[in-house]
Amino acid sequence: MLAICSGVAVGLTAAIVGTNPPALPLTTERIASLPLEQQAVWMAYLERSTRQSAADRAFLQTERKEHAVKKLIIPSATRNAEGIALDKPADWYGKAKARRIANIIVSFQTPAGGWSKNLDMTRSVRVPGESFTPDSGWNYVGTFDNDATTTQLRFLAKVITATGANNASDRAAFQRGLDYIFDAQYPNGGWPQVWPLQGGYHDAVTYNDDAMPHVLEFLRDVAGGQNEFAFVPVETRARATASLKRGIDCVLATQIVVNGRRTVWCQQHDPLRLQPASARNYEMPAQASSESAAIVLFLMQLPNPDSNVVAAVRAAAAWFEKTQIRDVAFRKVWGRGRLLVSAPGNGPLWARYYEIGTDRPIFGDHDRSVHDDVNEISRECQNGYGWYRDSPKRVLERYAQWSREHP
Repeated sequence: MLAICSGVAVGLTAAIVGTNPPALPLTTERIASLPLEQQAVWMAYLERSTRQSAADRAFLQTERKEHAVKKLIIPSATRNAEGIALDKPADWYGKAKARRIANIIVSFQTPAGGWSKNLDMTRSVRVPGESFTPDSGWNYVGTFDNDATTTQLRFLAKVITATGANNASDRAAFQRGLDYIFDAQYPNGGWPQVWPLQGGYHDAVTYNDDAMPHVLEFLRDVAGGQNEFAFVPVETRARATASLKRGIDCVLATQIVVNGRRTVWCQQHDPLRLQPASARNYEMPAQASSESAAIVLFLMQLPNPDSNVVAAVRAAAAWFEKTQIRDVAFRKVWGRGRLLVSAPGNGPLWARYYEIGTDRPIFGDHDRSVHDDVNEISRECQNGYGWYRDSPKRVLERYAQWSREHP
């Protein structure tokens, strides 16, 4: 279990209280610092990622050469996975519109087996020489960020179930996507944000935007073999079960412990040390309320939680109770952007980030400075980020019943 001692003492209000350190990627040099018996499996993982990254790039280069595509074709973008509907009646997935979207999904599957984020899957199938990602660079080419990969796989499962046996291409794509998830899983059970590895904070075990919780939920459903996943072979379901267990073990291992007490989780954790890690300049190592809420909601869905899961949930719920904030609101103030203001009766709210060791809210800025007052960071950061959330409220509402079921 991850243990962290009490952190920096509480200072005066409206102060810069720290600097956000850069995240460390997974490298051979870092792996060499591990105990000797752990190095081989991590080196094999990194080498597999490097080979796959080269193969993915070579695939696109070969396409462009063979089809004389001089200028890279950029596909249409959308927000997250919009357009890939997962809430339609079961028979809808056997109709022409769903079939068309499935064809587009399959066409944009990367050679590694995943999908990039923010792709519009409602326009047209990918053509030779077209990028796998809606930008001109090689970014997020295979990712779990912004609902990517798991959403495409869930859609394909629904289409496969609705259309029966006459969909070999969908089944093959689904299996490749599952293999992508298995290949991307770290030896310690976590998943990076991007695979093959992209470096920087993308290599961290990523709970941000519910990336890893979405993978765990997907594996849980595949392992269960119910509804649209009934077609999944028994041996594949067994592999999903084993992968899910390792993922849950990683979740428990990354729960932050302060002075012997479990609390919650960071948005991302270092892939080797599992310590809280930074991401973008304004996303520092901290206890993250929103991402932690998603983790706890997932853990409370497990049908037969063991004592470690029960202890993790109870501790996190206690932390949410302790850190809730009332009688304030984070809203637009004319002429000044979004600010934290007095609002009697409002709440509960939670800051997105809390300092490890003190539980005080903290806020990052583009220059990597860390503040203890959201009203003191730059206007751009104030307005462009969700510094306060109410998502832990759902946890406490669900926990009231769950705690009685798991005394």
